[in-house]
Amino acid sequence: MTETGSSDGRVLFDVDRDTRVATITLNNPAQRNSYDKPMRDDLARFLDDVVDDDDVTVVLLRGEGGVFSTGANMNNAYGWYGDKKDGEAAATTVDRKARPSQRRRLIVDRKTFEFYHNFMGFPKVTVGEINGFALGGGFEMALMCDISVIARDTKLGMPATRFLGPALGSLHMFFHRLGPVQARKLLLTGDIVEASTLEHLGIFTETCDSGVVTARARYWAEKVGRMPADGVTIAKEAFRMVEQNQAYQGEEVASYMFHAYATNLQFSPGEFNFVKTRAQHGTKEAFRLRDEHFHVDEPEWR
Repeated sequence: MTETGSSDGRVLFDVDRDTRVATITLNNPAQRNSYDKPMRDDLARFLDDVVDDDDVTVVLLRGEGGVFSTGANMNNAYGWYGDKKDGEAAATTVDRKARPSQRRRLIVDRKTFEFYHNFMGFPKVTVGEINGFALGGGFEMALMCDISVIARDTKLGMPATRFLGPALGSLHMFFHRLGPVQARKLLLTGDIVEASTLEHLGIFTETCDSGVVTARARYWAEKVGRMPADGVTIAKEAFRMVEQNQAYQGEEVASYMFHAYATNLQFSPGEFNFVKTRAQHGTKEAFRLRDEHFHVDEPEWR
């Protein structure tokens, strides 16, 4: 087995050549394995290494500390679009000139969604070991994996829709994998749900107790790793073509265009503006106020 990792240790990589399985671990548990651009770039680099390695058939994607991933790190939202530190962005957030231009949003979002597009069409088999939280980009990657083993108590959703808007990228994937009813429900509310509530829909390969997720994900990875490598790669390309024809037509361009335009919102009085609230109160309080704003008491109906 060979082991390596990113320079800062936030993404770990090892290859077991006996089982033909590479394991990539998101290793940022203090922030629930959320990722910034350098961390995502390291993940992309290790995935490229898997593609180029003829002795690897499967990549197992997991998170350290009992959490898969809470997606993109939003502590410095504008940091994805340039080099500003969070304090600089926060100090000027209310100044519209501080907002990224639309051309900048399109260019950056195009690169961002190249990562997700490449992961969705990855030529080797992807197995997800999903537990704890799978939110935002973490939820997207969980849905994109060929085989996903998920703990019943895993929290799933796209909470960023509450401050970025419901028309986030990967809409084709959400509608295809979740179905139009669940996709609309999660995107239009920003609700976080437990995986157990989706188990009957068969969205994930296997839904099980949290204590066996690691062993079950490894089982599936090693099982697929015994398949003929050429056959697997040919099948993955065939699967990709079928899904592109049936579900993902236009996805490559639509994803980043939807995200760039739909996250550049104008907020009316009384609507919750997360970026402005964070600048005024800090990130932790902004999240509390967000949840308070969107909470609606639900009447008993069953």
